[in-house]
Amino acid sequence: MPRVDSDLKLDFKDVLFRPKRSSLKSRSEVDLQRTFTFRNSKQTYTGIPIIAANMDTTGTFEMARALSKHTLFTAVHKHYSAEDWRNFAAAHPECLEHVAVSSGSGVADLERLCAVVDAVPALKYICLDVANGYSECFVEYVKTCVHVFLVVRGRLMRTSECVHQKHVTYLQIKQSRLSPLHRFQCA
Repeated sequence: MPRVDSDLKLDFKDVLFRPKRSSLKSRSEVDLQRTFTFRNSKQTYTGIPIIAANMDTTGTFEMARALSKHTLFTAVHKHYSAEDWRNFAAAHPECLEHVAVSSGSGVADLERLCAVVDAVPALKYICLDVANGYSECFVEYVKTCVHVFLVVRGRLMRTSECVHQKHVTYLQIKQSRLSPLHRFQCA
């Protein structure tokens, strides 16, 4: 039987940034860049931890070009072909450190993801995006993917019953959509 959680929850309207004393003399001295070391792979990522979502209108190559200039990250939507990715990588190799290729959880999605990564081996990050991260189907998909990639769980998989499943322990970053991607060849 599902449990209804009726506790008070916070929303964006409840967020308040309070000023804090600082030794900085100017806002120009603020450094927003952070370095993250991923738990399982020990790879690192340095950038400003803000991600443009992988929606059709925001997770575009144009957005990736604009944001990567400022070390901001883009999860590129899943509708670009391997050829589109090859052209983007050839024209803008400097952006690849700050983008993730997105994929759904179907067989065709995995084939397209493999084709994209084979076309652009410099890609280091993937975004697995599904409507229901609680589903057993998604856990099985992650189980399939961890043999090829190191992946991360999305915001939907915060509950303890998902976190403690065997294959979810391979996931890199909690409540994020980034992950290091090992180089591989898809058969």
